[in-house]
Amino acid sequence: MSTSRTGAGDAMKRSFGFAEIGEGEKQARVDTVFHSVARRYDLMNDLMSGGMHRIWKDAMIAALAPPRRDGWRMLDVAGGTGDIAFRAVEASRRNAEVTVLDINGSMLDVGRERADKRGLSDNLTFVEANAEELPFDDGSFDAYTIAFGIRNVPDIPRALGEAHRVLKPGGRFLCLEFSEVDVPMLDRIYEAFSFNAIPRIGQVVAGDAEPYRYLVESIAKFPRQRDFAAMIEAAGFVRVNWRNYSGGIAALHSGWKI
Repeated sequence: MSTSRTGAGDAMKRSFGFAEIGEGEKQARVDTVFHSVARRYDLMNDLMSGGMHRIWKDAMIAALAPPRRDGWRMLDVAGGTGDIAFRAVEASRRNAEVTVLDINGSMLDVGRERADKRGLSDNLTFVEANAEELPFDDGSFDAYTIAFGIRNVPDIPRALGEAHRVLKPGGRFLCLEFSEVDVPMLDRIYEAFSFNAIPRIGQVVAGDAEPYRYLVESIAKFPRQRDFAAMIEAAGFVRVNWRNYSGGIAALHSGWKI
């Protein structure tokens, strides 16, 4: 069993955490995980980030800087519960039109309920579909965001290609994802916490350790910042860069379509 990070997206197709699986099996397994955690998704992110995911998401929206004008369209992929979409709409002073896409219906159900409670439903459209085959025309969106979702996509290069296709020229791609810690000692502390504490906390709080064990392992397998940036460039994006948060526990990757 290897714990080393993959160097390319193709290897992620056959990786379910540390387990090697057959190509074509990953999506169903990931769906099962997220059906089981949908109602506790925010709690899951709090457990896995120590609550820092909220700060990182705010920083992502600050980097995106949604304009405060009508007609600006954004696609948030793997965004079922609405965290990124809500922030974008509010940052635009409720002018942005955001499509929330997720392959998991349970996650979208939570997002719709939360949107209704916040009074944001008029700005949001929820779509159940696959990131690898987006049901939109070429050049449909001004921005594409995905937060803590790309590592769960079986065919990451294909999803990145679809991101490039549906963006308008001049459109922005932003991906927030758990990544590789690059601070000495912090990497060991975070690894110990992730593999020892998070599944146990998941067992106590949610009654099931296995989804949390997969999610921790999927982080450890995800490509390093530089390798993932190369994949984004290979999809056709330019001016690709990344910014580490909290010593690399998470990283925000950015690219543009020209």
